[in-house]
Amino acid sequence: MAIAVGARAPAVPGAASEGPRALVFYKVTCSVTRLAGPPLARLGQAFPGAVTGVGQDPQDELDRFAAEMRWGFPQIPDLAPYPFSNGYGIVSAPTVVVVDGAGEVVAVAESWDREAMNAAAAELAALTGREPVVLSEPQDGLPDFKPG
Repeated sequence: MAIAVGARAPAVPGAASEGPRALVFYKVTCSVTRLAGPPLARLGQAFPGAVTGVGQDPQDELDRFAAEMRWGFPQIPDLAPYPFSNGYGIVSAPTVVVVDGAGEVVAVAESWDREAMNAAAAELAALTGREPVVLSEPQDGLPDFKPG
């Protein structure tokens, strides 16, 4: 199970450490991450500078995948033994973790979970003072839930 809401967010070198932010943990070969790719692109577009991808693959693979998914947010590799993923208790991909400006985890969305992903985006909007964005709606063809 991923890190709990209310926990202190471990540092991820290279990721934003100031202000509200979201970390997107993933693996490029994960079919569920691919399914979630377009909604996660919307997350990055809605909150520029506040979203960072943390992928369990080499940088060149992360960059190719991010370009294919049209993710405009930076990517940080988390290679074996996966210190960042382990620090956040990541067990499924993708997992989105929203952190407030004080470094506390305020939302976690694991796998593809439409309701949890939309709630995470709403939490980030509230923290940043930006307009809320809906990442996925029932009519967009994505399932409500798919385990990662």
